[in-house]
Amino acid sequence: MNRSVLVTGASRGIGAAAARAFAAAGDRVAIHYSASADAAAQVLKELPGSGHLTVQADLADPTAIEAMVSDAAAALGGIDVLVNNAGVYHPHRIRETTYAEWQQAWADTLAVNLVGPSNVTWCAVRHMSRGGRIVNVSSRGAFRGEPNQPAYGASKAAIVSFTQSLARALGPEGIAVTAIAPGWTVTDMAAVNLAGDGYDRRRLESPLERVADPSEVAAAILYLASREAEFATGTVLDFNGGSYLRM
Repeated sequence: MNRSVLVTGASRGIGAAAARAFAAAGDRVAIHYSASADAAAQVLKELPGSGHLTVQADLADPTAIEAMVSDAAAALGGIDVLVNNAGVYHPHRIRETTYAEWQQAWADTLAVNLVGPSNVTWCAVRHMSRGGRIVNVSSRGAFRGEPNQPAYGASKAAIVSFTQSLARALGPEGIAVTAIAPGWTVTDMAAVNLAGDGYDRRRLESPLERVADPSEVAAAILYLASREAEFATGTVLDFNGGSYLRM
């Protein structure tokens, strides 16, 4: 396809799989990472094609975000596709945290999962023209609830609203904005919950009796970012193996 693609949180998991999928389709990819420089470099080494690069920024830092997006756009010659994938997941049960811990968990989670993507998007849109695509990675938890990490669930629900708002705002410019809401996926972030008997408990939530592989989520992201998916703008793709169904 030969498009310019920025994927946040692309040093591992769904983000790394998305970077591989876009590169395999012929696109040039900017692999964003926050702290995992070695992991990002390894993903870069594995990508087919040429013109790829790594870019670094703490998504809680607006100034770093602006510089990161600018670097990516300069190297790629613009940004055709943005995948807002990066996120954090901090357990903070309401009955098991101090007030200070509770506040910190909310501040840290919203900074990276919601405000960060909004700032990345603001910067990226300055380098995006008609035909651009934005895919935001939400979560099944946006709809099902996250009792152990409510800030995570709230941030992912807000990303859905953000998606809908931007779909309406950017549609007249020919830029489509969608979201995907994965369920359990084999990633580093989910490793603790999928360890031991946790895997069997989670896989049995789905009638398919398994959890997703990151490559499956990446394939769906690739479709949502395609030219053919333009009319899906504003929608959220539930991608949870039937583990949570809603009207």
